Amino acid sequence: MPVRVDHDARRTQIIDGLLALAADRGLGEVTMRGVADAAGVSLRLVQYYFGTKELLIAAAMDHLARSSEQRLRERVDALTEPVTSRALIEAYLAEALPDDPPSRQFHLVFRAFLALAATTRSPLRSPADGVRINRNRLLGILTEAAQSGELTPGHDPALETDRLMALEHGIGTGILIGLYTPQTVAPILAQHLDELFTA
Repeated sequence: MPVRVDHDARRTQIIDGLLALAADRGLGEVTMRGVADAAGVSLRLVQYYFGTKELLIAAAMDHLARSSEQRLRERVDALTEPVTSRALIEAYLAEALPDDPPSRQFHLVFRAFLALAATTRSPLRSPADGVRINRNRLLGILTEAAQSGELTPGHDPALETDRLMALEHGIGTGILIGLYTPQTVAPILAQHLDELFTA
C-alpha cells in the first residue's frame, strides 16, 4: 500500500526550516541546501516543493503573514464583550511586539523580508503590503473610536494611526536589539493609550 504524504505538512516543515535559519543567521545566509538541512529533508525535496529560493522565500513570507493574522484573530476573539477600540488596539500591539521566542523569530525574519524587498526588484508580493494592511486596520479602529466618542477629542485618527505605527515599529526594534523588554515598554504603551482614549 503506498505511503500517503501530507504535502501541506511537508511544505510547512520546509518553511519552518527556512524561518529558523533566517532568524539565526540572517536572510542573506539562507540557501536551499541550508534550508533542507534545517528542515531535516533532502535538497531535492525542497526543490520539488518550491522550485527556487525566491519562491521559497515568498511562501515563507505568506506563511508568516497568515500565522500573524491567525494569532491576532485569536486574541480579538478572546476579548471580553463589549469590545472597546482600546482593547482592539491593545490586542494588535500584543501581537505586533516580539515578546516571546516565536514572535521574536517572526519579527526578525519579517524585518529581513522588508529589507530584501527594499533592495531588490521582484514580482512577488512585498511584505510592505502587510504593513499597509495593518495601517488600514488601525485607521479603521481609530476612525470608529472617533465616531463613537472613545477617542479623546482633538486627536486626528489618521495622525494617531501613524504615531501608533511609528511607536510600534520603534519599540519592536528596541526589544529585538535589547534596548527594551516587554516589561519596560508596558508603561510607555499604557500612557500613550491613556492619552489617546477617553476613560
